[in-house]
Amino acid sequence: MKTNHLFSALLSLALICPGIAQETHYQRPPAVIEEVALAKLSPIIRISDNNQWALQLERSPYRSIAKLAQPELKLAGMRISPETFNTSRQAEYTGASLMNIATQEEIKIEGIPDNAVITEASFSPSSNKVALFVEEADGVYLYICTPEQPVAQKVSTRKINATSGAEILWISDNEFITLMVPENREKAPEKPTVPSGPIIQESTGKVMPARTYQDLLKNPYDEQLFDYYFTAQLVRIKEGAVYEIGKPAIYGSTLSLSPDKSLLLIATVHRPYSYQVPVYNFPQKFEVIDLQGNSIYTLADNPTINIPMGYDTTSPYPRQFGWRSDKPATVYWAEAQDKGDPKQNKTDFMDIIYQISYPFNSEKQEVAKTEKRFRNILWNDDAFALLIETSRETRKNRTFTFKPCSSESPVLLFDVSTDDNYNNPGNPLTVKNAYGKYIVYTNKAHNELLMLAQGASPKGDMPYLSRYNLKTKKNTELWRCEDGYYETILKVANPEKLQLITSRQSITEPANLCSRDLKKKKFAQLTHFANPYPAMANVNKQKIKYKRADGLDLTATVYLPAGYDKAKDGPLPVLMWAYPREYKTKAEASQVRGSQYMFTNINYGSPVYWALRGFCIMENVEMPIVSTSEGAEPNDDFIEQLTMNAEAAVKVISEMGVGDPNRVAVGGHSYGAFMTANLLTHTKLFKAGIARSGAYNRTLTPFGFQTETRTYWEVPEIYNAMSPFMSADKLHGALLIIHGEMDNNSGTFPIQSERLFSALKGHGAIARYVVLPYESHGYAAKENILHLLYECDLWLDRYVKNAKK
Repeated sequence: MKTNHLFSALLSLALICPGIAQETHYQRPPAVIEEVALAKLSPIIRISDNNQWALQLERSPYRSIAKLAQPELKLAGMRISPETFNTSRQAEYTGASLMNIATQEEIKIEGIPDNAVITEASFSPSSNKVALFVEEADGVYLYICTPEQPVAQKVSTRKINATSGAEILWISDNEFITLMVPENREKAPEKPTVPSGPIIQESTGKVMPARTYQDLLKNPYDEQLFDYYFTAQLVRIKEGAVYEIGKPAIYGSTLSLSPDKSLLLIATVHRPYSYQVPVYNFPQKFEVIDLQGNSIYTLADNPTINIPMGYDTTSPYPRQFGWRSDKPATVYWAEAQDKGDPKQNKTDFMDIIYQISYPFNSEKQEVAKTEKRFRNILWNDDAFALLIETSRETRKNRTFTFKPCSSESPVLLFDVSTDDNYNNPGNPLTVKNAYGKYIVYTNKAHNELLMLAQGASPKGDMPYLSRYNLKTKKNTELWRCEDGYYETILKVANPEKLQLITSRQSITEPANLCSRDLKKKKFAQLTHFANPYPAMANVNKQKIKYKRADGLDLTATVYLPAGYDKAKDGPLPVLMWAYPREYKTKAEASQVRGSQYMFTNINYGSPVYWALRGFCIMENVEMPIVSTSEGAEPNDDFIEQLTMNAEAAVKVISEMGVGDPNRVAVGGHSYGAFMTANLLTHTKLFKAGIARSGAYNRTLTPFGFQTETRTYWEVPEIYNAMSPFMSADKLHGALLIIHGEMDNNSGTFPIQSERLFSALKGHGAIARYVVLPYESHGYAAKENILHLLYECDLWLDRYVKNAKK
C-alpha cells in the first residue's frame, strides 16, 4: 500500500504542468553537491557528571524514504510509530562510543542489534553506567553498558513506551524509573467501516481563539487510538527486576523524581479530549505519588486549556509544577492572578508562585510574586535564589535576587531586552547539589555569581565567562573566546578551580572538544574531527556590513567560489538566503549576530552548496522588520521594510563587484519562504526564488502568526497586504515552491503552497511546485533531500545563472 502511495505522490508531480515533461522518479544533484550533502557528520557529545567521560553518539545525515514511509499516526498534535510505540521522526544515532577525557582513549559501545538505532542516552548518577534507548523493528528497548563492560545489555524484554518521549529517572546507579508498554495488551482498535454518526463540535458563546494546530484528534476512533498508544505503565527497575508503579495512564507534561528520591510528581491526561488543541492542553491531573503508585497529594486537576491570544497570555490554571532543587520534597508552581489574560484583567502582579512540602498537610505558602509573567526560579537555599520574569509585550526578561517565602521584596539584578544581545550579561552558572539537582552557583557569602555569556558585540559573538559581584554590580571577565575562533563553554567542570570543557571551531576547523584550566593557564584539544567537506576547503567566507536606505545597519555572510578572481571572473550570479525577524527598536535590529569565525556546517537547507556551482552566496542576510513609532507594531509596514532590506543587500553585493545585480535569486524556509514570495510579488529585484514549506495566505492563520498577536478581524488590511497569495498576479521572476507532503508546523499546511501555485499558474507565472513525499516541516529522507538539491540546482542554473538578459 505504501508503494502505491509513494508512486501516486511522485506521479502527481508529473501532472502539475500539463504539456511539460516531468520526472516521475527521484533525481540526484551534481556529484559535487551530493558529496557535501552526504558527508559524515561529527558525533553529538554528552559529558558525564563526573567529567571523566564524553559519550559520542554517531549520526547519519538522513534516513531512507522507506523508513519515513513506515506507518505513522497523527494524534493530538503528536506523530508516533504504531509499530514501535515511539515518536516518529526523532533524532537517530547509528552508534556510540565513550571517550576518556583525561587520556582521549575511545571505547566503542557494542551490542546494539544490526539495523537498530539509538534514540536517547543517559549517564547514571555516578557516571559509571550509560543507559541507551534503542529502537528495534518491533519496539524500543533499554540497554545498559559501562566503560569496563562496553557491550550493551538489554535490561528487559518489555518494550519502552516512548510516544511522549523517552524517560529515565535515576534513583541510583542500579535503580531507575521509566515508562513501558502495558503488558497483555489487546490488539489496536480497528477503524470502523461505517461511522456511528456525525462528528459535531459546538461553540457555546465563549471567546476561544486558537492557533492553527496540526495533527489534532478528529473523531472517536482517533480518541481510541490515542488511548491505546499513549497509555503507559510507570515502572521501577532494580537490578533487572521490573516493579510496576500504579495503574497504566497517559502521562502528560510532568514526570519527575523528588530530590530525596522518595516521591514522584506526575501529570496524567484524562478525558474529555479536545479536537481544537494538542495533548499538552488536554485536561491534566497533577499529583504526588509514592514509588508504589499510591496517591499522596493532588495539586490540581485542570480542564482543557485554551490560552487567550495576545502578549503574555497563559493558562488560567495552576501551571509549571516542579520540585524545589534545594529541598527533599517541596513542590512549587505558578498561578496567574489575571486569569491568564493581562489585557482583559489588569493586576499589580501577573503571577504568584506557591509551594507546599511533604507530607502536604499544611496550606500552600507564597514563595514570590512577579509583576510580569513568571518564567523560572534558580534555587540555591532558603536565603538566596534567582527569580526570572518575562514579557513578550516589552520583549524583556528581568532577573531578581530574592529570599524564598520572605516578606522582603526581590532585588532587581538584570533588566535585559531579549533583542539586545550586546547588553545581555548571560546566564548564571548552575551546578548539581547533593541531591543531584541543579542549583544556581554562588560563593558561600551569596554575593558572587559565575556568568556564561555569548559575548555579542560589533565584532560578532565572542563568548566569555565572568564573575559578577552582586553588591558592587561589577562584572569581571575571567575568560573570553580569542579572535579567530568561536569557542563556547559546554561545562564548567570545576567552578572553584575554573576548569572548563569547551567546544572550539574556526572558519577552517569544525567544532572540537577542548579543556581549559584558567588558573593554571592550560589548554588541550580533546577531539580532532576533520573537515567533513574537503570540496569547501578553499571557498572564501566573510562577514559584511552595510546599511539600508533609512540608515539601519545590516550584515550578511558572503561565500565566494574557490579560486574566484573578481578582476578576471567578473560579477557572479547571486543566491541570497534569509529569514525575517521582528524588532521593537532600530538599535536592537542593527546589532551584529553570530560569529564570523564559525565553521560552516552544511545541512540540506543550506544555500552554501551553490558556491561550488559558481554562485556568490549571501547567507544569513539580515531582514529586520522594526516598529517605526511608539505604539506601532513591526508588521505595520512589513512590505516596505522587507523591500528596503532586499534592495540594500542587492546594492552592496553589486558595489563589491562580486555579484551581478541582474542575476540574483532569493530563498528561504518557512517564514523565509513567505518572505521570498513577497519579494517576488512586490519587487523586480530577483530573477528567481526558492520557497520551502511556507505560508502565503495569512487569512488561513487568522489568530496570529510569528510575533503578530492581532487577529485578522482586527487588522485585515495588514493580513491582506502581507499575503503574497493576494498579489499572485504580480509575480516577477520564476518561483520554485517546495513543500513536505506531511508538514506538521502550525500555519504551514501544504494547502498554502497548493493554493499559491494554483494562483500563479492561473495568471501564467513561471512556477514549479514540488511535493516531497512523507516529509514534515523539516526534511529527513535521503532520497527527498537529494531530489530537493537537484530541483534547486536546475532552477538556479536555468533562471539565474543562465538567465536571459
